[in-house]
Amino acid sequence: MPRTQLFDLDGKIAFVSGASRGIGEAIAKLLAQQGAHVIVSSRKLEGCQPVADSIIAEGGKATAIACHIGEMEQITRTFAGIRQDFGRIDILVNNAATNPQFCNVLDTDLGAFQKTVDVNIRGYFFMSVEAGKLMREHGGGSIINVASINGVTPGECQGVYSMTKAAVINMTKVFAKECAAFGIRCNALLPGLTDTKFASALVSNEAILKSVLQQVPLKRVAAPSEMAGAVLYLASDASSYTTGVSLNVDGGFLS
Repeated sequence: MPRTQLFDLDGKIAFVSGASRGIGEAIAKLLAQQGAHVIVSSRKLEGCQPVADSIIAEGGKATAIACHIGEMEQITRTFAGIRQDFGRIDILVNNAATNPQFCNVLDTDLGAFQKTVDVNIRGYFFMSVEAGKLMREHGGGSIINVASINGVTPGECQGVYSMTKAAVINMTKVFAKECAAFGIRCNALLPGLTDTKFASALVSNEAILKSVLQQVPLKRVAAPSEMAGAVLYLASDASSYTTGVSLNVDGGFLS
């Protein structure tokens, strides 16, 4: 029997934000392995260029573009460049996020609150709007928002971050409903605790880690690569009838 082509992304243009390391890097590399030309993005070019270079060295197609999704003018400039250089976008992975403050909710700093909202909500929203406009012109596409299990069950001392991820889950449903007529699907990935620099405050704290793992049936922390397969499914034709879904990849935490 011939092998399935359901996960083939040949000829697709994919944009992955926050792709300089961790989950974003793993996603970018897997999408490239499946044939997509991946736009590897993060706040600083020197952060994402090595990832793009490693994809190219392995025979894939990649371009590094700096874009801070918390800055509206950078989003506008980035998509103007994509329109000019590529003419289209087929896959958007909103992965870049921030969580600048780890504290009791009553001690929340206004600056940290605003930064978290600007990146995690406003950034995801307008990245999706700009990508969606391009997708609408070319018959559709797939938007994948990396949310979090914290959007369902708030993480201790991560109040604002958890609130923004809950917003991302609802935002995903909004885009799924309103963009389906244009052939655009929108789904969310809800990672559990993953071994990344972003989660280092949790993973490196033995007491916190032990407490969290007691609630995870698989009794371990995820590797970034374990998130990438779910995104490939949501990005590819394998999920052609899947939209508005929040896919938990959490070792059973939310079960």
